[in-house]
Amino acid sequence: MVATNQTSLQPASFLLLGMAGLEDLQTWLSIPFCLMYVATLLGNFVLLFVIVTERSLHEPMYLFLAMLAVADLILSSSTVPKALSIFWSLSNKMSFHACLTQMFFTHFSFIAESTILLAMAFDRYIAICNPLRYATVFTHSVIAKIGAAAIARSFCVMFPTIFLLQRLLYCGHSIMPHTYCEHMGIARLACSDISVNIWYGFATTLLCPGLDVVLIGVSYSLILRAVFRLSSKDAQVKAVGTCSSHACVILIFYTPAFFSFFTLRFGHNVPHHVHILLANLYVLLPPMLNPIVYSVKNKLIREKVSQILFRTGQLCTAGHELDPGLRCGLTCAKLGELLPGLCQMQPCQHCPSTNRLHGKAQPFCWTLKHHQRGQVPLSDPQI
Repeated sequence: MVATNQTSLQPASFLLLGMAGLEDLQTWLSIPFCLMYVATLLGNFVLLFVIVTERSLHEPMYLFLAMLAVADLILSSSTVPKALSIFWSLSNKMSFHACLTQMFFTHFSFIAESTILLAMAFDRYIAICNPLRYATVFTHSVIAKIGAAAIARSFCVMFPTIFLLQRLLYCGHSIMPHTYCEHMGIARLACSDISVNIWYGFATTLLCPGLDVVLIGVSYSLILRAVFRLSSKDAQVKAVGTCSSHACVILIFYTPAFFSFFTLRFGHNVPHHVHILLANLYVLLPPMLNPIVYSVKNKLIREKVSQILFRTGQLCTAGHELDPGLRCGLTCAKLGELLPGLCQMQPCQHCPSTNRLHGKAQPFCWTLKHHQRGQVPLSDPQI
C-alpha cells in the first residue's frame, strides 16, 4: 500500500489499479485505447485547423464544432494518458492534488461539452424553425458569450467538489480501483460521512447534463414537428439530414455517461470492471467519433478536410498551380449562375480545365477582385 501521511487529512498519493479484475488483459486493452486516443487527437486537431484557417467556416455551427473539439481534447487528454501508463506499468501512482486536478478537468470538460451540445441543438432549432432570424440571433458576440457561459457554468459546478473532497478523512485509504480519478471514486475512499458529496453529485448531474438532455429533447421535438409540416419531401429529407449528425453525437455522448453514472450509484450487481470500462468509454469514444461523424455528414467540412489532407496548394483541376489572384473556374461557374454579373471571368493560361457543371468546355479561372471587395464569397457552401 502507498505510504500516507497519517498526520494530515488526505493521503500523500493514490494507487490506481486500472481495470481491477482484468489485470491480465490490460496490455491488450492498451492497444485499442492507444489507437482511439491517437485518432481522437488527429481528428480533433484537423477539425480545429480546418475551422480556424478557413474563413468560410467562421459561421456559428462550425464555431460550435471548434468548441466541441477543444472540450473533446481536454476530456480525453485528462484521462487516457494516465490510463495508458497504468496499462503499460509505467506509473500507477498519483498525488492527492494531481488526482483532484484530473477529476476537476475531466468533469469540467464533460459539463462544458454538454453545454455546447445544448447550444448546438438551439442553433439547429433556430436554423430550421426560424431561419430568417438566424443571422441576427447567432452573431459572433453571442457565440463568444455562449462559450464563456459554458466555461463559467462548468467551473461553478466543479469548483466546490475540490473542497468537498479535501474536507474528508481518508484514514490511510489510498488504493483506487480505477484508471482515473472521479468525484465519487475519490469520495468512496473516505472513512467519514460522504452524504454531502453523494447528494451534490446527484444534484449537479440532474441539473447540468440531465437538464441539458431534456432541453435538447424539447428542441428536437419542435424541430421534428416543424419538419413534418413542410409540404416538400425534399425539404423534409434535407432538414432531417442536417440534424442527424448532431443527434448521433448526442446519443454517443450521453448514453455511456448516464449508464456509467447510474450503475455507479444503483447498479450494485454490475461487475466493477464493467463500470470501469463504461467510465473509460464515455471519455474516449465520443471525442474520437465526433470529428468523424461531422466530417462524414457535413459536405463542406468533408471537402475542406480533403483539401487539407490531399492538396498542398491552390490547384486547378488539371493540377497546375494558379497565380495568387486566380482560382479554378468551377466555383465561379456556380457563382456566375447565382450572382450573374458579379464574377469577372479571365482565361487561364496555365489551366486547360473543363467546366463540366453545365456540360460546357470553357477553360477559365476567376479573379479574387470581387471577393476582396466583399461582393462575392470565396466559395459557395452548396457546391
